[in-house]
Amino acid sequence: MPSSPPSAVLHQPLAERLRPRTLGEVIGQRHILGPGMPLRLAFESGRPHSCILWGPPGVGKTTIARLMAEAFDAQFISISAVLGGVKEIREAVQQAEAARDGLMRQRTIVFVDEVHRFNKSQQDAFLPHVESGLFTFVGATTENPSFEVNSALLSRATVYVLQPLTADDLKQIVAKAQASQAVPAIENEALERLVAYADGDARRLLNTLETLSITAAQAGVERIADDWLLKVLGQQVRRYDKGGEQFYDTISALHKSVRGSDPDAALYWLVRMLDGGADPRYLARRIVRMAWEDIGLADPRALQITNEAAQTYERLGSPEGELALAQAVLYLAVAPKSNAGYAAYNKARAFVKEGGSQPVPLHLRNAPTALMKQLDYGRGYRYAHDEEGGFAAGASYLPEGMEPPGFYQPVPRGLEIKIGQKMQELRERNAAARASESDLD
Repeated sequence: MPSSPPSAVLHQPLAERLRPRTLGEVIGQRHILGPGMPLRLAFESGRPHSCILWGPPGVGKTTIARLMAEAFDAQFISISAVLGGVKEIREAVQQAEAARDGLMRQRTIVFVDEVHRFNKSQQDAFLPHVESGLFTFVGATTENPSFEVNSALLSRATVYVLQPLTADDLKQIVAKAQASQAVPAIENEALERLVAYADGDARRLLNTLETLSITAAQAGVERIADDWLLKVLGQQVRRYDKGGEQFYDTISALHKSVRGSDPDAALYWLVRMLDGGADPRYLARRIVRMAWEDIGLADPRALQITNEAAQTYERLGSPEGELALAQAVLYLAVAPKSNAGYAAYNKARAFVKEGGSQPVPLHLRNAPTALMKQLDYGRGYRYAHDEEGGFAAGASYLPEGMEPPGFYQPVPRGLEIKIGQKMQELRERNAAARASESDLD
């Protein structure tokens, strides 16, 4: 009979006891960790590089970061963006300098969990040290780094996308737990239910297994059956069907249902996510994003309603606050749709990136000093409020020689119908004023 684990080990959470100690022990993520795959090659190169690990909870982000430190014989410093701040970043810099300048001249890997929770200035604090090579930066995030990580930091890090674990992956983890005598035998039906409940999240699976193991030991249960599992975990586990759609697929279905103006489908996917344990605050952020991306100025009330729904949830919490999120989703689904603002913003970003920085025309510059006035700063500026209709017809606000790029094209829906009409009227007034100036010349 195998010997029991030491008591000190038994006091560790099961998830920590079963954490992989080598790259070969990692279950899942074969698309980046398998032979010849990108992150495996990075490990084998002996040269660490800054990266961002993007994926849902419980798929191995922290484990990979720890293994990276071990593979490169590097000091491992972990910072939680939820609990930490600039103070922790400064301390990490000091520790990295001490390791670099010490007798062992050790590398340092700074791991930032939930990096999307850091604001811009906090993220910027890493840049000079990443560029100087003081430490290797590894960020973990459940949010799309394109939106949540500063572009400067993002450009200095390789993004690796981690996938939810498959049912087979999760069953391997259960077998590993049983091999370590941490979990009793589990009947097939109960195992299938557990795997569906975990929904690709190894941490959720291991925490649930630990709860079941403790309860089974107290109750003298030697084999976990499905009916006993339901009795112990109750409604919590019943919520998860055996289909187990992936988290990001479900949020995508919610977003597309809103965009497709189907209130029933949108409400169904929202409730599915809430019922499945998704963080309502995450859903609130995504709902606000939908209002800006897919409704925009076609119905500005959508922006107000979604922001107020998010605030209502913060005030009431669950389950009362979830009603506000549900009604916000219904409003978005039936609102007139426009991605004109979203498209205009993306066009403007691409335009500026390609065209560089054009000088501000003199008449648009501020002139707070006598010298600036002598240099013609502000000369010829027309104050729109003093003009007919509050509009300086014929005036230009773009850099010299730049043709109107036409980023914003209102759609013929909702309030943007009137916005489009107003823009056309102003264009005609501009054209008439410029034609008149041309005749005078």
